[in-house]
Amino acid sequence: MDQPSFLSVLPSLIAIGLALITRQVYGSLLAGVAAGYVIAAGGALGAGLADTVGGIVGVFASASSANVILFTLVMGALIAVMTDSGGMRGFIAYLRSRGWIDSGKRSEWLAFLLGVVIFIESNITVLVAGSVARPLFDRFNRAREKLAYLIDSTSAPICMLIPLNAWGAYNMGLLSSAGVADPLAVLLVAVPLNLYAIFAVLLAGATVAFSLDFGPMRAAERRAAARPRAGDEDDDPAAPRGGAINMIVPVLVLIVVMPLGLWITGDGDLKRGSGSTSVLWAALSALIVAWLIAVARGQRGVLKEKTSVLSGAKNLLPMAIVMLLAFALGDIASELQTGRYIASLVPAGAEPQWLLPAVFLISSAVAFSIGSSWSTFAIVIPIVVPVAEAFGAPTGPFVAAALSGGIFGDHSSPISDTTVISSLAAGSDHIEHVRTQLPYAIIAGVPAMIGFFVIGLFI
Repeated sequence: MDQPSFLSVLPSLIAIGLALITRQVYGSLLAGVAAGYVIAAGGALGAGLADTVGGIVGVFASASSANVILFTLVMGALIAVMTDSGGMRGFIAYLRSRGWIDSGKRSEWLAFLLGVVIFIESNITVLVAGSVARPLFDRFNRAREKLAYLIDSTSAPICMLIPLNAWGAYNMGLLSSAGVADPLAVLLVAVPLNLYAIFAVLLAGATVAFSLDFGPMRAAERRAAARPRAGDEDDDPAAPRGGAINMIVPVLVLIVVMPLGLWITGDGDLKRGSGSTSVLWAALSALIVAWLIAVARGQRGVLKEKTSVLSGAKNLLPMAIVMLLAFALGDIASELQTGRYIASLVPAGAEPQWLLPAVFLISSAVAFSIGSSWSTFAIVIPIVVPVAEAFGAPTGPFVAAALSGGIFGDHSSPISDTTVISSLAAGSDHIEHVRTQLPYAIIAGVPAMIGFFVIGLFI
């Protein structure tokens, strides 16, 4: 398509609409991908469907996409090994022995704090925090939808606010490609102005502190409270016996290897490193260490039957399939220039106080449509940098609006990979996670948009 039109948005709208109506994510994403390739083929149904197969297979041609999909399966294996060796149970027992986790409120704080502390990579944050906190939420009859919301709201926002990770490296690379002379300086200005990320984290903390359950979340909490109380795993003789070390050490390896991978793949420059390669290295390293600990502690059953790795990978296979289809949808959306069409809707000659909220909204719409904050950043940042220069305005606030909007749209989208991963990690129904989280996302998004209007008055 030489000139993008409304048709470029149609595949994403089809995927989102069908997901909300049918509650079937796989078919909805596949329908969106197929619609995109039919449109790209000029309406030729046969050619479009043939290209659909090629487009899905072609996702693996991208090293970064393949790394992320493989990382998901490795993380499933790692979580299973830590669980089957008693690491998860040992960690929870350690917390309970210290009197730290003895109520539903404290289990919510645990989920929140894990999301804040593990800021290396958003998917790692979600998977670890969800796996650790889920048994506690079940034990204290807390809604898994609440868990999904807490880990979703402290993954990407925290990774963006503490950009000593792949997120920071990725965005500095985009800024450098857009012609920014000092990308680190611009990012350091943008981080404290990333209003949605700040408000999302503060709202998640306030939700735990003050039990701010409303709308669909209140109904989810009522359903959870009515469930029979989960049994105490400590009394189960068949439960795996292990120690907190079986979980703590592999997680520490995850945290340490991630920046090390960025440093190695970037030839000594963190901001030039490959985030997708680094997270895969981190997950593989943690898996190996988890195995070695199991061997050293005499837990050879985890290794002998090989069931932990295989069953763990199988548990996250649905997530990997969703990510594969989401990547394929993102690829065809890029080919149809979906983001550029949405960005073209910004009115010419707008004043900065209106332009910053417009950037936020456009970035939100792009992220909501394609289900990826990183793809949104790649689309919007090269646009907003020259816009800021044309107005003679500082680049930082425009970049902050683009980053904020990308995270807001990603949080709100039912086809977002982070949204899907959060619901799977928490054991929550995916569409219920979308329904319960959306009011909170809007509550954080509205003041963020107003805040960008105020910032625009001073630039």
